[in-house]
Amino acid sequence: MRLIREIDDTQITGEEMNLMDITFNVRKSSRAIVSNSSEQVAIIYVSKDKYHKLPGGGIEEGENYMSALHRELMEEAGVEVNVLGDIGMIMEYRKDHRLFQISNCYNTEMIGELVEPSLTKDERSKGFVLKWVSLDEAIVLLENDHPRNYAGKFIKERDLTFLKEAVKTNV
Repeated sequence: MRLIREIDDTQITGEEMNLMDITFNVRKSSRAIVSNSSEQVAIIYVSKDKYHKLPGGGIEEGENYMSALHRELMEEAGVEVNVLGDIGMIMEYRKDHRLFQISNCYNTEMIGELVEPSLTKDERSKGFVLKWVSLDEAIVLLENDHPRNYAGKFIKERDLTFLKEAVKTNV
C-alpha cells in the first residue's frame, strides 16, 4: 500500500510536535470509498460532532485489513463489496490521544442489496447517518465540515485526502 500522507497536530492544531518525545499506541484500520450502481459513494455523517467520514474502522484481534474492511462496511453502511484496488495509506500521529493510526483505504463497489447498518452503541450515540452522494459532493461536504472535536478534525483531513486521491486516480 502506497503512503499518500502523514498527518499530525502541526496540520490540525498548529502545534509543533516532536514525535520522538511521545510513546504512541498503534491502531490499524481499513476504510473504503464504496460506489453503488448509480455512481454515488457512501459517506457517514457524524451528527453529534458535525462532520462526515468514510465508512471503516479499526482492525480487531484476529482480523486482517480485508476482514476488518468487510465487517466495518457491513456495520456502518450495510453493504457487501468487491474490492477493486487500493487508494493508499495515511498515517496519523494524534498527540492528545497518544495514538499512531495507520489507515488503509480501498476502492470498492457495492454488491447485492443494501441492508440496515448494524451500528455499535458508540456509533449510534454519535448519530451516524449513512448518505449516498457523488464523489465531488462528498469532497465538498468534507471541505465544508467544522468538526467539534479533536478526533473529528483528524478524520476530516484523513478522509478528505482519501477522496481527493480517488479523484486523482480516476476511481
